[in-house]
Amino acid sequence: MIEPGKLNTLSPGQKRRKLALTFGALERDIDGIPEKGSEYSFKNMPRAEYTKRLAQIVIDDPSLPPDAREELSALVGREPFDVDAERRTCNVARNNLLAIIGTFPAEWDLIIAPHKTAAAGTVAVRDFFPGVCVYAEDIRSPFNIGSIFRSAEAMGAEKVIISPRCVDPSHSKSLRSGMGCVETMGFERMSVGELSDYAEKENLPVFVLETGGDDIRTFDFPERGICIIGSEELGVSPEALSAATYGRVSIPMKGLKASLNVGVAFGILMQKWAESLASRK
Repeated sequence: MIEPGKLNTLSPGQKRRKLALTFGALERDIDGIPEKGSEYSFKNMPRAEYTKRLAQIVIDDPSLPPDAREELSALVGREPFDVDAERRTCNVARNNLLAIIGTFPAEWDLIIAPHKTAAAGTVAVRDFFPGVCVYAEDIRSPFNIGSIFRSAEAMGAEKVIISPRCVDPSHSKSLRSGMGCVETMGFERMSVGELSDYAEKENLPVFVLETGGDDIRTFDFPERGICIIGSEELGVSPEALSAATYGRVSIPMKGLKASLNVGVAFGILMQKWAESLASRK
């Protein structure tokens, strides 16, 4: 966070970039998920008042379009200026600043709703389907591996296992696209051979997401198991296919390309698996 008075010492471009970053940090603070070191900490000024003062700087920016100025002014003037007004003010100000700068927010930059916490009267531990695991084989894109963690966490997988040649999930781009799910879930590295031994020891059936398999709409998902997903370029390896003794599942497609990003494909798979498990309760 930066004191409003210090913003006047910055050039217009620097000021807009700093404001955009600050509004993003404020949104996270408002939603109860501040990044470490970015919590609101000005004791001599309520956060709502700080938000209004920063928003007024944006309103006074000559590059702000008239309709955006009108919208932001109306938000700042809302009474009461409650948490919803504060959040919306930050969001409108930030996105208009990014538009002026010429940079638009990527999907992994967007504010995510806060997780359930004990303070809200709910259980603070992660809920998941026991024994539901994914094995990511040789995924090279850090954005894709982060997306896989995010879908796995959201849909209730217990564990993510990665191959030795998989990109490091701790890569900065993986952490950004994973939105905290890499740290929440953690991971283990195993070769395909080690995966087979682990599956046998834990009595977990192994199947693959790959073309040429059973339709995902009718596939008999196991109650517990490991789904193998392959690399972006080559798909699942022959060794991994051999390890998938439970079978192969495919997503039917109509398009000319008939191709999905591995992160998207896995998200579809996890939703169908979770739906299958939920229907058995």
